[in-house]
Amino acid sequence: MNEWSLTLIILGLTALILCCTAMVFQHLRLKKTLLTLKKMLDSAIDGSFTEHSYDESLLSSVESSLNRYLTASIVSARNLTAEKEKIKELLADISHQTKTPLSNILLYAQLLEEQELPKESRSCVAALQGQAEKLNFLIASLVKLSRLETGVFTLHPVPGAIAPILEETARQFMQKATHKEIRLTVDSTGAHAVFDPKWTTEALCNLVDNAIKYTPSGGRIQISVTEYNLFCRIDVKDTGIGILEGEQAKIFTRFYRSQSVSEHEGVGIGLYLTRQILNSQGGYIKVASALGSGSVFSMFLPREA
Repeated sequence: MNEWSLTLIILGLTALILCCTAMVFQHLRLKKTLLTLKKMLDSAIDGSFTEHSYDESLLSSVESSLNRYLTASIVSARNLTAEKEKIKELLADISHQTKTPLSNILLYAQLLEEQELPKESRSCVAALQGQAEKLNFLIASLVKLSRLETGVFTLHPVPGAIAPILEETARQFMQKATHKEIRLTVDSTGAHAVFDPKWTTEALCNLVDNAIKYTPSGGRIQISVTEYNLFCRIDVKDTGIGILEGEQAKIFTRFYRSQSVSEHEGVGIGLYLTRQILNSQGGYIKVASALGSGSVFSMFLPREA
């Protein structure tokens, strides 16, 4: 082997060593960057992320961009939390400030109704009490809906039997149905699902209240349950006025009121609130109806968490 060949071999080995060294250096640098990125993401997930100064010569521009993004996200999250706290305080103020005046109006209206009044005055007192009750219901519903939408109220679905919420709903509305000469029945069931008992009862009560409102005297309302593999379905079936096909998708939107029911009391919140309650716990609602043939509102609740 001559001197020239030996020189080439040495140069080749040197180049190989330098190449391997560069690769190892790049690997270590990349590993360090990835570990730093992982640390940043982990701290962002557990809520402990804080902004630091990074040396651009050591970390990639991706890392720097991620740092700025996470910092902005943390600021946005803090601002959102602050806004929710303000909304929570505002809702509490509205609820508190309106509760006493409305209670007094209802009390005085009731006292007036017990007095010996002229016939024309009695009709005015009845109208006053009715409007006050409607306003009280509207404010309570708006506060409740706003708290649910802003996350002030959180649903806590747990496994449980369906029967108790059906019985509680029937207990609340049996007198109202009887007064209107409507037969309200509840089928027995041993079904179980995953739901928030308080809020799901509220959702079911909204459906039954609507069924009584839009079912004429002599009609029937039946509450039944059907079990599937993934969901449990609660049906509220009535013999009421029914709903036009073109309006069935609209009735679940906020404040929607059909012209065909304008003579009935209502503000268009109940079905929207019911849908929000079900969506918040992994369920949903459907309606099957035809004008003049009654309606079936179906609440679907998941059977497993």
